[in-house]
Amino acid sequence: MNSSKPVIAAGSVAAAAAPRRRRALAPLEPVSARARWMLGLGFFVVFVVVWGFFTLGGFVSPTFLASPVTMVKEGISLFTEFNFSHDIGMTVWRVFGGFVLAAIIAVPLGIAMGTWKSVEAFFEPFVSFCRYLPASAFIPLLILWAGIGEAQKLLVIFIGSVFQITLMVAVTVGSARRDLVEAAYTLGAKSRGIVLRVLIPGAAPGIAETLRLVLGWAWTYVIVAELIGSSSGIGHMITDSQALLNTGQIIFGIIVIGVIGLISDFAFKAINRRLFAWSTI
Repeated sequence: MNSSKPVIAAGSVAAAAAPRRRRALAPLEPVSARARWMLGLGFFVVFVVVWGFFTLGGFVSPTFLASPVTMVKEGISLFTEFNFSHDIGMTVWRVFGGFVLAAIIAVPLGIAMGTWKSVEAFFEPFVSFCRYLPASAFIPLLILWAGIGEAQKLLVIFIGSVFQITLMVAVTVGSARRDLVEAAYTLGAKSRGIVLRVLIPGAAPGIAETLRLVLGWAWTYVIVAELIGSSSGIGHMITDSQALLNTGQIIFGIIVIGVIGLISDFAFKAINRRLFAWSTI
């Protein structure tokens, strides 16, 4: 009689585990933080294994795609022989410099457009038009206007970010809950109080999320800016490596951009969670 109890207990554990496995594959079912990290890391492991299989196995010529081992060796040489840390620092400075300039102008303008419909009617057609213009198309003009120095690169990132942030912030502010606005009016709030105490606090988590997303786009603009008329930066290194057919250095530069962008994204998320712990974003 006693010997049957462990068997029954094991059977009950297996039966309970089966629904949990089914729930893990259900649509919109959340996963634990540990499982999320393991799954995310697992993809990178699979990616590197497949990459190494085709390159180290001789299926792809090293001229067209370096192996993971070669890429690591070239990355080490970039730091030890070519002062790659300086290039990284210049690229990070350009991204955040142009992005901050865009945010300083775009966030207030977006709040104004979302708050007052007359302001939105005045600015929205022009902002929407400019949003579709590729920032890279302005590079020839910016070189004529600002030369090939830092101002030109900052302006490329500024142009690529400012219109996106403006419209996204305007939409976030304009979608405020009407019942909260009416309640504030009922309690005696004036227009200034509505903006400062209802609209902006309610839209703040969404604005922060907008800035996080557009910061990722800014990384694509800086590489385009550095490909032309630049003597430093990750994009400059990639251009030089392309001329030498050094795919190992090219891939390493691309990976460095992804790693820095991922770190900045995680940092932005952590700051947003700390500042807006009450929000679901």
